[in-house]
Amino acid sequence: MTVNLSKGQSVSLEKQGGGTLTKVVMGLGWDAVKKKGFLGIGGSKQQIDLDASCVLFDEQRQQVDAVWYRQLRSKDGSIVHTGDNLTGEGEGDDEQIVVDLPQVPANVKAMVFTVNSFSGQNFSQVENAYCRVVDQTTNQEIARYDLSAQGGHTAQIMLKVYRDDQGGWKAQAIGALANGQTFADILPAITAQL
Repeated sequence: MTVNLSKGQSVSLEKQGGGTLTKVVMGLGWDAVKKKGFLGIGGSKQQIDLDASCVLFDEQRQQVDAVWYRQLRSKDGSIVHTGDNLTGEGEGDDEQIVVDLPQVPANVKAMVFTVNSFSGQNFSQVENAYCRVVDQTTNQEIARYDLSAQGGHTAQIMLKVYRDDQGGWKAQAIGALANGQTFADILPAITAQL
């Protein structure tokens, strides 16, 4: 059963029958708003390049690694970005980041997932945007967060996956708006969410 997350809401990353998940996929999907033609007739679809990133932090809130379109694999190999979609065309997830939770190094206390408009358009030109967490083993969607907050921002800090006090993992919807073409441009805003 999917949990539709609202801003600030958390969900445990445990299997429904008990036990913890091993591999989760953070999926990002979006569509470009169709441009209206002359006198509002017809129109064309613009291309918008949104990029999903995962930034890893230690207990002192220091960045220890990042996975994004320029580095598709974490240094230890536990997190893999499946590739850069430059347009948002097609059905389903446009970009995915796969996380092998048991392989994430013990010093990583939180992973923050972001989306940035690399092409520079703001979110007033994006529709149907979402991020979701999927159990890769069963392909079952665990949680979904709607990113369709349209406006003048060019980035969103979507989701934080963090270790809880019992050693398990939880996911928390953040939904903070920011401006920047890459995760590095919004790093102070990301750190403020830890």
